[in-house]
Amino acid sequence: MRRRVLTVMLLIVVGAILMAGVWYLVTPAPFMMQVTSRPSTPSNPSEAIQSLAGQRCVFLVVVAEEEGGLQGRQGFGTVVTLSAAESGGRGTVTVHPREVLPGHVAEVTVIPSVACVNETLIVTIMGERGGLKRMKTIMIEVLAGVDGLAVDAVQMRDQFILWLTLNHPGLGITNETEWSGTIVNPRILVVMHYLFFSDDWEMYVTWHVTIPPHDWTRIYLRQRFAELRPSYAFEVSSVMHHAPPHAIDVPDWV
Repeated sequence: MRRRVLTVMLLIVVGAILMAGVWYLVTPAPFMMQVTSRPSTPSNPSEAIQSLAGQRCVFLVVVAEEEGGLQGRQGFGTVVTLSAAESGGRGTVTVHPREVLPGHVAEVTVIPSVACVNETLIVTIMGERGGLKRMKTIMIEVLAGVDGLAVDAVQMRDQFILWLTLNHPGLGITNETEWSGTIVNPRILVVMHYLFFSDDWEMYVTWHVTIPPHDWTRIYLRQRFAELRPSYAFEVSSVMHHAPPHAIDVPDWV
């Protein structure tokens, strides 16, 4: 009798272990999703990012596996499917790529329409894998105004192109590289900000509107879909004095 009881108890324990193992293997592996804006995110997550109608608002999305011995669970290490939507349908929203592996970077781009001026857009970014979902909400305050920096931004960008071609050929940036640009901060002060995108690079251009020798301009290069922050930085110390570009450290705030 005692032997039978022990056998039953053993079978129950083994069954429980097997069921736990099956549950572990079939339960989707949880993941985390981080969203940041380019070139910066408000220190308070509840704050809205400011934008103009027609501005290209770019958000970087990276996913990662949650820690805690989850390897072996269903979907661990596989792609997360991304989607994004604006609640009022008054802006253009694109996601690229729509499937991203843990550790890789996707870009969500929101372009507010003219109908959004003086309103706040609510954009929801969602990641899904194996039935598990993660969501982030972003607010964009759309201000009245137009982009008046494009011409100057191109001139500042072009201070570096030939020099990069000759001194950093490995970056693949030449006079033939095609760029699309967008203003970054509609609140224009003494330091201007602009973003340019090629197929491979994001170039963040900033310049100081003042007299020599403090009329510097700087660029920060981030490899798209691979990096969350720039890995290269260069400066022209004085535009009016035609100072040559030189490499600088990438500051922590970028």
